[in-house]
Amino acid sequence: MKKGYLYIVIATLFFSSMEIALKSVSGQFNAVQMNLTRFLIGGLVLIPFALRTLKKKKEHLDKKSLLHFAGLGFLGVVVSMTFYQLAVENANASVVAVLFSSNPVFVLFFSGVILHEVIKKNHVAAIVLEIIGILVIVNPLHTSLNIAGVVMAILAAVAFALYSVFSKKQCNRYGGVVVTCGSFLFASLEMLLLIGLSHVGPVADMLSGNGLALFANIPLFTGYTASNVLTMLYICIGVTGGGYAFYFMAIEETSASTASLVFFFKPVLSPILAVLILHEAVPFNMVIGVLLILAGSIANLLPAFARRKEKPVSLSAEQGRF
Repeated sequence: MKKGYLYIVIATLFFSSMEIALKSVSGQFNAVQMNLTRFLIGGLVLIPFALRTLKKKKEHLDKKSLLHFAGLGFLGVVVSMTFYQLAVENANASVVAVLFSSNPVFVLFFSGVILHEVIKKNHVAAIVLEIIGILVIVNPLHTSLNIAGVVMAILAAVAFALYSVFSKKQCNRYGGVVVTCGSFLFASLEMLLLIGLSHVGPVADMLSGNGLALFANIPLFTGYTASNVLTMLYICIGVTGGGYAFYFMAIEETSASTASLVFFFKPVLSPILAVLILHEAVPFNMVIGVLLILAGSIANLLPAFARRKEKPVSLSAEQGRF
């Protein structure tokens, strides 16, 4: 159990520093290029953990499951993380961290609509509190935030929530680490294909001519320098690979509900790190918004802690916090 709490602390530090690390190399890499690098390396780091989980569960991957992983990778990484990376480049790291950390509100909504799961009173309270928290942070009537960055952060959260909901069945069968590893690796292959396609003359011209020059002629190896190599290693091996690995090890040592404390502390710790490292200003409305989102998290988590001794059945809901 003590090891489990240590894993929670390490995972919290990794995930809370994600936006800060990405912001520090913002503009040096293409968004798709960055995602390919970090999720390919992250997926490779997770392979030993995934193989161990498959052996423990006595499961074998079939063609249907591999196709599911490919679809999940496209939705959860290619789509969601591209929006996420663009959000980091266009808005403050603290804003993106808090907005993306609130995405379980969308998980709850989509779980009710798509999976027909019962939305209980505490879920409704969580949804209401987190939506109000988002509105307070964005402050639509008097906002000074980059609207494009805010919209991209919300789109990233929506797409990742859908990924979490659609991955639930696979998570229950294979375990979250297997689904995460598989979706990361398939997403890397998909992004590699997209990068290759972006260099095809007619495709590149069409994208450039329609305001999508960012996705034309996507670089693969440029941008890496001696000054950013340590940051990139931290992003790829630490945040993306290590963060997920320690999170799943925390689940094994404690429980899914206990390990989800990682994403209770992230909306608080990320803005603090943004202030200390990036010297970003945290306005009063963001503090109020974070408190409302935390209240929503408490409303969502309390019943899970009350059922700690029961077998966790909704690992994908916790995945929605990544």
